Amino acid sequence: MKRTALVALTAIAALSTAALAGTIHGKVSGVKGESVVYVEAAAGKTFPAPSQHITMDQKGLMFVPHIVAIQQGTTVEFLNSDSVAHNVFWPAISGNKKLGHNLGTWPQGQRQSFKFDNPGIIPLFCNVHPDMAAYLVVSPTPYFATTDKTGVYKIDNVPDGDYTVTAWNEGAKAKSNPVKVAGDAAADFTLSK
Repeated sequence: MKRTALVALTAIAALSTAALAGTIHGKVSGVKGESVVYVEAAAGKTFPAPSQHITMDQKGLMFVPHIVAIQQGTTVEFLNSDSVAHNVFWPAISGNKKLGHNLGTWPQGQRQSFKFDNPGIIPLFCNVHPDMAAYLVVSPTPYFATTDKTGVYKIDNVPDGDYTVTAWNEGAKAKSNPVKVAGDAAADFTLSK
């Protein structure tokens, strides 16, 4: 009898928690290519750093993928799959030059790792090949998504509450909107240069 009551209480608690999490969905228009949409930091809420590392490759004289969205605190491993040496550096994070960094240059098959503790937009470059460029978008929360080719996105499991949601695209100015999540919330963005 006690076990049945405990199972029932656990199930009710799980359903209550699930009911307090929602989805933010919408579309980013006015731009071409992938955009990143993320929930800005919420007062009083902190999130543990992800334990899983992300890999960004340097292959065919390009960064692959071109745009990567990660949560603040994520470690990115920069792999060199080309037969020539590559370098990875960023001059700033969201314009803050004090956060710029150079990982150096390394040969094929090797990788360098870096933990990104500061949220923001990070343009990546290679000193050896000036035409190489990519972007890291470091979200201050685990609530982010990359749009599909039509601009549609969906962010699941966002706790109910009031947030600021930002949309970013490589060729446009970022735009932020207030969003109230109460189960299901829509947030569309029109970006421009």
